[in-house]
Amino acid sequence: MVDVSAKVETVRKATAEAFVRMSARTVRSIPRNPKGHPLEIARIAGINAAKRTAELIPLCHPLLLSHIDVHARITTRGVRLTSTVRSTGPTGVEMEALTAVAVAALTVYDMCKAAERGIEITDVRLLEKSGGKSGTYRRNREGGSS
Repeated sequence: MVDVSAKVETVRKATAEAFVRMSARTVRSIPRNPKGHPLEIARIAGINAAKRTAELIPLCHPLLLSHIDVHARITTRGVRLTSTVRSTGPTGVEMEALTAVAVAALTVYDMCKAAERGIEITDVRLLEKSGGKSGTYRRNREGGSS
């Protein structure tokens, strides 16, 4: 692991997103899923995943997280997931935000796979991060940083 003991503790925040692409028929079936409501289960799975990132990603620092939020929104083409993670510490929370949306997306897949096997998980990416020496990063609409 990288030694972060000399780094200044600052408020760190990161937001990430993922998209779960599925047919319109599968989207319409989400509220009637026999396993439960996929978006509610995905939200809890994402929060739990963010808390366990250091166990899942080798060399990630275990962090004391002060806030985790995962949102799931149904669209006509699938489910858009976003996560925001906040902490005060010497290292960023980008991996926690990305892990949250990735696991939330996998949970939506698991909950909906009986309706459609061709579901795709796409666009897992960091949208924004702030705090620390490197400052603020924001993904622009074209996919690069600003």
